[in-house]
Amino acid sequence: GIKWMSSLEAKFEDAKDKKPTLEKLERLRREKINRFRNQHKISVQGTDLPDPIATFDQLQKEYKIHPKIMENIQAAGFWVPTPIQMQAIPVMLHGRELLASAPTGSGKTLAFCIPLLAHLKQPRNKGFRALIISPTRELASQTHRELVKLAEGTGFRIHMIHKAAEAAKRFGPKSSKKF
Repeated sequence: GIKWMSSLEAKFEDAKDKKPTLEKLERLRREKINRFRNQHKISVQGTDLPDPIATFDQLQKEYKIHPKIMENIQAAGFWVPTPIQMQAIPVMLHGRELLASAPTGSGKTLAFCIPLLAHLKQPRNKGFRALIISPTRELASQTHRELVKLAEGTGFRIHMIHKAAEAAKRFGPKSSKKF
């Protein structure tokens, strides 16, 4: 049969049929994330990638980063994450492998150090628990300096080893009890 209705009823009927479906909501969310990435010139490849963060506060809310580390981030004057930090930190916090490229001074060191400390959770007397290998002493010094600032007040001990023979003497067999 024919269904008769006024134009007002027809508009109401159309609106009722356009309920947002889960698929539509997910598509809209993806579009928003892609716009955000494009706006910040973030290029990613891979599947099932975590969403980028827009603020450091999201680290506390979504990833439960240690409050002292969050305090140290702010004390160092970091208020808004750089594009590399926006995407690299969530990827690493999800335990994913990452190959990232960004210009000098873009915040790569912090992007890698925050997830490192987050994964370690708290200091333990179990020997060395993380190792960062740097191609130059200059980069090793920069990484060491940033990690010391970031870990201040958390109890983590941060060391830089630049000569193997010296390290063997300094951190010999008893080092697992000490570090």
